[in-house]
Parts: sequence; C-alpha cells; structure tokens
Amino acid sequence: MLNRYARAFFTKLLTPVAALLIRLGISPDVVTIIGTLGVCFGALAFYPRGELLIGTLVITVFVFSDTVDGIMARRIGRSGNWGAYLDSTLDRIGDAAIFGGLVLWFAGDGDEAYMAALALACLILGSVVSYAKARAEGLGMTANVGIAERADRLVVVLIATGLTGLLDLPWVVLGVVLGLLALASLVTVVQRILEVRRQALSTA
Repeated sequence: MLNRYARAFFTKLLTPVAALLIRLGISPDVVTIIGTLGVCFGALAFYPRGELLIGTLVITVFVFSDTVDGIMARRIGRSGNWGAYLDSTLDRIGDAAIFGGLVLWFAGDGDEAYMAALALACLILGSVVSYAKARAEGLGMTANVGIAERADRLVVVLIATGLTGLLDLPWVVLGVVLGLLALASLVTVVQRILEVRRQALSTA
C-alpha cells in the first residue's frame, strides 16, 4: 500500500538530493551501502540500550537512501539486475538489524521476554515473506500478493517504536503493534504460498 501511494511523493521530494549526489560523483551502490550501514548503526547502537527515539530517528534518516539510490540509478541509466540484487539483499540486513535491536533490548535490560519473542517473530516472518517472493521468482513464477509489504512493516514498526520512546508509552502498545505485524507477515507468507501453488498447478 505504502509502495503505491508514497513512492511518487518521496521520489519528487528526494530527486534534488539524488541529483546533487550524482554531481558529486557518488555511485548509487555507495548510497545503498551507506544507507544500510546507517540503519544498522541506528538499530544496533541505540535500540539495545533502550534509546528507542534516537535510534528511530537515525534509522529514518538512512532509510530514505533506499529511494535515493533508485532515483540515481534511473537518472544515470544504471538501473538493472545488479542494483536490484544489491538493494534487495541489503534491505534484508537492515530489516533484521531493526528487529534484532529490539530483541536485544527486550531480552536484556528491557527485561520483557514476551516483547523479545514478538520482535523475533517479526524478524523471522519478515525474512520468510521476502524469501517466498524471491524463491517464486527464481522458479519463474510471481508472488506479488500479501497484506504486509516491506514498506508497510517498516513504517509501522518505526512509528510505533519512535512514539514509544518519545511519549514513554507502556510496552503493551508496542507489543500490540509487533503482534499485529507478526500476524500480518504470517498471513502474507500463506498468501504467497497459495499464489505460487495456484500458478504451479495451472501449468502442471
């Protein structure tokens, strides 16, 4: 949903930034890598210490590199399989860092085992969502279905985590969000499995 309705807005907003980076001679691949490192730093340096607001702000700044690198690649005619592969692979690392940082906090000083379990479920199921699509495409099919795309999950968890840190909300609020994200991810996995099954049987 967010991919459809927000991409055009952020593309327009970030195009001047992309143009500046191109003039400076910076490669889209460099932007992709720096963005991932920034997300990992924000998640793993601040979340495990319970600094949820500052961690979320740092992550948010670097998350936009995912849009900037795409704009840059299209403007200089370097859109292709390599960029898509690098971007998708590093996205998985960044996503894992975000939920992993929450797991470390709640399993450590946060001392909330059920919250750690929910964050871990989001990490695992989010990875399976991405794998289900990638594996389908590797077999010559598609799995472009599901109620919880990556952008949706990312925006929801960052907003919920940032507000929890800013307003000192009870953990149960973030817990509900993580539980719903885990459930939505599970539903998405099932939807993609059923879609691939439908395609496989129709060509058998």
